[in-house]
This record gives sequence, structure tokens and C-alpha cells, in this order.
Amino acid sequence: MIINLWQLAFLIILLLLSTTILNKAGFSRWWALCLFLPMVNILMIWAFAFVVWPAEKAESDRLEQDQ
Repeated sequence: MIINLWQLAFLIILLLLSTTILNKAGFSRWWALCLFLPMVNILMIWAFAFVVWPAEKAESDRLEQDQ
């Protein structure tokens, strides 16, 4: 199996973007590795779409304390 330069660049960009998004949402960056597993990647995206994000929960908790 030979990986050419374009495929390697795409994988690196995918990994960097996904880790940045997961970090901003408050999740561990290790979840980005699930993107490379077939079918698990689709389930992961669905789960993160409907779960309460830790960063969002922390923000709402902070706003409640300010009031």
C-alpha cells in the first residue's frame, strides 16, 4: 500500500482540523482518531452533534453564576 503525498497531506489536514474543533468544543483531542475507523466516524459525528458539549455547558454555568 503506497500513500502518495496528496493523501498524506489530506490526512494531516483532517487530523489538525478535527483536533482543533474537538478541543474548542471541550472534548479530548484523542477522539479525532475515531475519524479513521470506518462506520465509527459516522457514529462519532452524530454523537457529537447531539450531545451537550463540555465547553457549552461551562459557558452556560458561568452565565448562571453571573446572574
